[in-house]
Amino acid sequence: MPIAGSALSLDGLGLPLWLLLELTYKCPLKCPWCNNPVDFDQYRDELSTEEWKEVLRRGRQLGSLQLGFSGGEPMLRRDLEELVAEADRLGYYTNLITSGMGLTPLRLQALKQAGLKQIQLSLQSCDQKLNDELVGAKAFDHKIEMAREIKRQGFPMVLNVPVSRHNIHETQRFLDLADEIGVDYLEFANLQYYNWAMLNRSELLPTREQLEQAEAAVQAARARLNGRTTIYFVVPDYYDGRPKACMNGWGNIHLTIAPDGTALPCQEARLIHGIEFPNVRDHDLGWIWHESSAFRRFRGDEWMREPCRSCDEREKDFAGCRCQAFLLTGDAANADPACSRSPHHHLIQDVIGVAAAGGSRKPLIMRRAGVVAT
Repeated sequence: MPIAGSALSLDGLGLPLWLLLELTYKCPLKCPWCNNPVDFDQYRDELSTEEWKEVLRRGRQLGSLQLGFSGGEPMLRRDLEELVAEADRLGYYTNLITSGMGLTPLRLQALKQAGLKQIQLSLQSCDQKLNDELVGAKAFDHKIEMAREIKRQGFPMVLNVPVSRHNIHETQRFLDLADEIGVDYLEFANLQYYNWAMLNRSELLPTREQLEQAEAAVQAARARLNGRTTIYFVVPDYYDGRPKACMNGWGNIHLTIAPDGTALPCQEARLIHGIEFPNVRDHDLGWIWHESSAFRRFRGDEWMREPCRSCDEREKDFAGCRCQAFLLTGDAANADPACSRSPHHHLIQDVIGVAAAGGSRKPLIMRRAGVVAT
């Protein structure tokens, strides 16, 4: 068993407990906060059905238990039901992470028969016009229809709300809608600013006052609903003064496989320049997890610089997010600027100041092929 400060965190005992399969980067929506790479259209060589099945088998051998099917939009893969069935046979707890586009009652039935255990459905607004503007497609009516159908067919359901300054005022409406539909879990996921969200950060980040009002509404609903719906409210670390314990530490419990087979410690990691991430087509998954330099790069605390190296909270937050450190400072080994002890914390405070002043008032950059990050 690993000990604190050693190569692996105690949290997962060195096992990739959470396996996320990004089956495709294709998606019919154009969300301006999408966590797929800005150059998503360059990754076209998706793993085949048999290659994904081999990943599933290797993952179970490594100790993976929780499995997410994600994207892009995973419903665009015609072999999804076949992959769910294989995952169920292997003993995974399976979760579909979807926008709802491509879902139908018949496909829901097929997924249930295949063994799918839970569905996470995203909704961007309770207002039809705003929802469809935010995703760049006519999606609201179908999402609501599928939310009701998911519950009719008896799936445990997470309603995921990507929170930004554009919809945070609807917190109470989301709470009421979730209760009316009967969702099991409601997740207010304040955006994390990578990839597309980073391009639009000044127009997406809520103010501190907006967050406090939304969180107060959530607290009141928790008391009122008396456990009928479990409500999560994920506050952005920009306002916390301390970084999030990102993925419980780099390469500790989380393993993402991108559509082209690239293995990543988190969905965003391939944006870090200077790290060559291994591919399941070239290497055994066990070697990737235990031995590859990419996954060992930021494990433990030996890599840490000051102020993280001597910080008494380093075993709690693992020095924060390596992707955020790279995006904001140019060096993934720096302290996460979200931490008030970071010498780069002023970069976060500057952004908060822009949000407090009403944002940059620029048009949102919608997800589409051919956009170049600046």
